[in-house]
Amino acid sequence: MRVWFSSARLWLNTGGPRRAVAAMVICLLAAVIGVVHFSATAAEKQNTGSNAGGSNADVLQLSDAQLGEINIGTVSERSFPIQTEAVGNIDFNEDMAAQVFPPYQGRIVKLFAMLGDNVKRGQPLLTIESPDLIQAESTLIAAAGVLDLTTHVLERAKQLSTVQGIAEKDLQQAISDQQTAEGALKAARDAVVVFGKSQSEIDRMVQTRAIDPYLVVPSPITGRVTARSAAPGDFVQPGNVPAPYSVADISRIWMNASVTESDMPLVRKGQPIHVSVMAFPGRVFDGEISMVGASVDPQLHRGLVRAEIEDPQHELLPGMFASFVIVTGTPVSGAAAPADGVVREGDGTMTVWLTTDGHHFTKRTVKVGLQDAGYDQILEGVGSGARIVTKGAVYLDVLASGES
Repeated sequence: MRVWFSSARLWLNTGGPRRAVAAMVICLLAAVIGVVHFSATAAEKQNTGSNAGGSNADVLQLSDAQLGEINIGTVSERSFPIQTEAVGNIDFNEDMAAQVFPPYQGRIVKLFAMLGDNVKRGQPLLTIESPDLIQAESTLIAAAGVLDLTTHVLERAKQLSTVQGIAEKDLQQAISDQQTAEGALKAARDAVVVFGKSQSEIDRMVQTRAIDPYLVVPSPITGRVTARSAAPGDFVQPGNVPAPYSVADISRIWMNASVTESDMPLVRKGQPIHVSVMAFPGRVFDGEISMVGASVDPQLHRGLVRAEIEDPQHELLPGMFASFVIVTGTPVSGAAAPADGVVREGDGTMTVWLTTDGHHFTKRTVKVGLQDAGYDQILEGVGSGARIVTKGAVYLDVLASGES
């Protein structure tokens, strides 16, 4: 182009006016050709730059066969509960459990209940032969004999007194001895009552002058025998662990949840709690928090949260592993999409595939909030009523990756 202009200028300088006019026409034509050339070049560069990014991978058009791989649904309003989750176990209600000790030391003669038996309050659990009971009953029989003797002496003294056959002081002494014997017998009867003997049993011992060395230890509560650590012939003492029997009322049990340290400030007494165990899949046991621990385990960084639940059928057994859902706030409503329709991208962003006609799909970045029952709360990106892919969103991501 530069050589051509130099030749034209030389020809112009050597020619006349006619050559000058012709040269001007040639220059104008060259200018027009240059403008067209540069415009075409710019358009080509623009198209090349657009194609360098590939076709728009965030917009897909599916064939009928590909549409069969996905489901399309609508973003709808849904209520999301404010809750936290924890794990724990089922346990006995220790406020309704008892370690059964005999009130006095002795040798076990007979055991009546087996491990796992249901017992009523007052039902005999074991019988012991107690030396303390033998001593108390011996004292009772002796006191009864003394009372009988002093009573006969007093009657005889009264008879002699009517004929003035006894001194007045001897009569008064007989009366005092008889009253003392009455008091001793009453004290002896009360001592035997402490061992659990009834008044009829005491009367029979007094009449027959025979002791009953066997002390029956009853169950203090209605419940189930949860432990038995004694055998006939064992010598037992009050408070000497382990107790011969342990009995717990299992109609109302404890559910102990281990809550993370970060969730402890959210938990309050009286909040609803839902519990599920592996033994009953699909079932939920409802209760409410009855106790929130005052400290956190420094090793596990978890705190104890306890709830109570009625279990009249005795289905929940202590030691069962349990999953807990604690409701910590008022539910909130918002746009919701099925979790299968939300895709986590490699950079951590969450996306959905949006459509208006059921054939063309556009990837849209969204912000996800709460999750519940297979749904994600959509805070930003799409609103209620939007049509999105509810199943097969990952499939569209794979297609988009293949086209990019």
